[in-house]
Amino acid sequence: MTDRFEYILFVGFSYLFRLCGLKISRRFSTILAFVFFYIIPIRKETTIDNLTKAFTEYTPAQIKKIAFNSYKSFATALIEILYLPWIDEKSILNIAKFEGVELTRKKHEEGKGVILLAAHFGNWEYSGIAGGLTMQIPFSIIIKPQRNTLVSDWLNKMRTRWGNEVIPLGISIRQVYKALKDGKIVAMAADQRGSADGIRVNFFGRKAAVYPGPAILALKTGAPIFYGVSVRQPDNSYIIKFEEVDTKNLPESEEEKIVELSQRLTD
Repeated sequence: MTDRFEYILFVGFSYLFRLCGLKISRRFSTILAFVFFYIIPIRKETTIDNLTKAFTEYTPAQIKKIAFNSYKSFATALIEILYLPWIDEKSILNIAKFEGVELTRKKHEEGKGVILLAAHFGNWEYSGIAGGLTMQIPFSIIIKPQRNTLVSDWLNKMRTRWGNEVIPLGISIRQVYKALKDGKIVAMAADQRGSADGIRVNFFGRKAAVYPGPAILALKTGAPIFYGVSVRQPDNSYIIKFEEVDTKNLPESEEEKIVELSQRLTD
């Protein structure tokens, strides 16, 4: 019952934003940020604590401003995602623009599988969709299923609307290996916290747990890794610049290779 209610609310906002249009709908981000930062604070203390430790030179007022704008940025991305059913191919290509895709395309044309890494920054969903359209090569996107299966199915329908496929995390690592061995482009946002007993790398002066999956996939398959995040511009478009991650001169042992490559990805 809870899942169905959440889904109805989710879709209801999608239709509301359709009536308002994307430009006006984005203005709701300030309201949403205010609600979840001040009225119903979600992880506010953690956000401020992390920012304080990362940016030691900033004052509490500066940290608070960055924190609030982070909530606003996430709210903007959520609104844009909810607007996905009503957007067309031309519009999404105008919103998300890419730099450095030539080398990525060249690697793919050589028959190599390619790993594209992103982060939950800007609008990662638009990046995945627009990336496949820009390169005219469908992406195999590794996704983490949502707790609410109805919302998860809705999202996957949007992700695959223009030809991309999704590979649910945890279902079959063999499917990911096969995609890379078949020369496909595998995309993922792998910036979330890893397991407590997993590997740790330096991140803003502290040791942070990360997922070793991207590094392991690259080492096992020989696939090159390109990193790119969507940076929101003043006009609410995004620029995504792909940069190849250096996989040369790694340590001898397999475990050290995974840690070192994971550190390079985090850097």
